[in-house]
Amino acid sequence: MKILPAIDLYGGNAVRLYKGDYAQMTVYSNDPASVARDFVSCGADEIHLVDLEGAKSGALDNFETVRRIVDESGAFCEIGGGIRSFDAIEKYADIGIGRVILGTAAVCDNAFLVEAVRRYGEKIAVGADIKDGRVAIKGWTEKSDYTVYDFCDMLEDIGVKTLICTDVSKDGAMVGTNRELYRELSERYNMNIIASGGVSTLDDVAALTEMGIYGAIIGKAYYTGAIDLKRAIEIGGGK
Repeated sequence: MKILPAIDLYGGNAVRLYKGDYAQMTVYSNDPASVARDFVSCGADEIHLVDLEGAKSGALDNFETVRRIVDESGAFCEIGGGIRSFDAIEKYADIGIGRVILGTAAVCDNAFLVEAVRRYGEKIAVGADIKDGRVAIKGWTEKSDYTVYDFCDMLEDIGVKTLICTDVSKDGAMVGTNRELYRELSERYNMNIIASGGVSTLDDVAALTEMGIYGAIIGKAYYTGAIDLKRAIEIGGGK
């Protein structure tokens, strides 16, 4: 299983939110590129990035910070947050981003999603952020009419290969991840499922690895020291 340590960006800083609440934000570093370099030194070869400002505004608010992370880490980087146009996809591709994650755009603009998958194939991932049983949009500030299963049925039909699924109620809460949700998704769909939200112990990592999940995103647990990233990568079967 791939371990993807996460950097959430706001104002050029590496931050974490509590359950997606922008009012409950903790700044962990004012040099996200150095955080990315530390990930690589621990053995990570993929990094998960989120532009939290972009998720709300639809603009590439942290673009230059993302460029530095890609350049200085040398890792495969995926990014989500505010990617709602082909221009945005191209800008990220031009600086070496390996995979872009469509969230709000995937929910609200089916034609855009279909065309993005047609053009870019496996370089397109979709983020399904689950809040109160519905897929959340616009930086988790609104809920759509989709249930997670309705949404995933549609994604699989379109040909999406990678799904990043976040249980918002678990995100940043350090209470463990929603193992049953990921087990159900992995058994039901022929997509690469990446678990996100609440991966807070090595037991979580081991459980997700055992069920055959493609990847797991580790955020707050890294920053607080609750998870040793090197050990997590070893458990996942990496370096």
